[in-house]
Amino acid sequence: MLSIDALRGFVMLCMLVDHVRETFFLHRQVTDPMDPFTIAPELFLTRMVSEICAPVFIFLTGLSAWLYGQSHSPRETSAFLLKRGIFMVFLELTFVCFAWTAEFPPKTLWLQVIWCIGLCMMALALLLHLPRKWLLGIGVAIIAGHNLLDGVVLGPDSFLFVPWSILHQRVFIDLGGITRARTTYPVLPWIGVIALGYAMGPWFAKTFDSERRTSLLLKTGIGLLVAFFVIRYLNFYGEKPWVHTGDTARTLMSFFSARKYPPSLMFLLPTLGLGLVLLAWFEKLQDARAIPMLATLGGAPMFFYLLHLYVLKALYLIAFHIWGANQGQFFGFDHLAGIWLWWLLLAVLLYFPACWFAKLKQRRKDVWWLKYL
Repeated sequence: MLSIDALRGFVMLCMLVDHVRETFFLHRQVTDPMDPFTIAPELFLTRMVSEICAPVFIFLTGLSAWLYGQSHSPRETSAFLLKRGIFMVFLELTFVCFAWTAEFPPKTLWLQVIWCIGLCMMALALLLHLPRKWLLGIGVAIIAGHNLLDGVVLGPDSFLFVPWSILHQRVFIDLGGITRARTTYPVLPWIGVIALGYAMGPWFAKTFDSERRTSLLLKTGIGLLVAFFVIRYLNFYGEKPWVHTGDTARTLMSFFSARKYPPSLMFLLPTLGLGLVLLAWFEKLQDARAIPMLATLGGAPMFFYLLHLYVLKALYLIAFHIWGANQGQFFGFDHLAGIWLWWLLLAVLLYFPACWFAKLKQRRKDVWWLKYL
């Protein structure tokens, strides 16, 4: 549907902001760009722009899987999700990892969002056979309750260390001394998100009234946002406590700061809530000129993802070769304004190849491998 692709295109543009930051602000690279006590407010806000990306993208992956299942049997849908999930994991370990590190073999395998989506697809390939109410309950239970597991920390000496690290623990895993893997995106909470997206699929059935769909999306999104503000204000669950710092900006930053790896309840409530509100808004604005443009971009997500990573890496290497290290050992922009300027330029320039590929996918449905991108 147009609104789904438009929202996907929108979050891809938000993602581009953060990846430009991670490429040309390496001299200001920090362990936690959402630390409210040490990070400059403007850098904090720049990072916040991309917070919506992973939750909405994984939610839409579940929703798109349900739509796929309307023209395919459950068995065919499971098989597609399993094969595409394996393909996504392969991409993360090869093309995506190389785009970030430019190392072969890599010193570290960064298991990031594409890896996470792949594993979530494999999990959904099994879960989709459950009744919708069960799937909805599982999604809500995981999202709301996984923070109860935060205290479970396993060391390398435990035989459950690797599976638990993949599910809920962000650590380095030694791979026989050859290399190591970093579980950047522990997948358990994200399985809840993809299950929730699939369970909401019936709202997008062809026979479902569009006005009712918009109303449900808006009410659910606002409900999630209200739940965030209430739970966060009470300061008792789902995230480390926020504090009054004596500085209004820092206090607000502390309130809105939330852990993404793995995503806490206080991270998922506002991002999913905002995503649903935007989806309702895009449903209403389908005649607006910008919506088809965003939908075209959202129609080729994996192509855009790979393309923008390699373009950013090439631009960085070219700039470093020409001007050298102007920020310590890195080349980088002096101010955040450079991030936003290059985001705008790249958003315009990358739109055209993404548009070409999206149209190619629509025109050549007989080419089986195109649907995996």
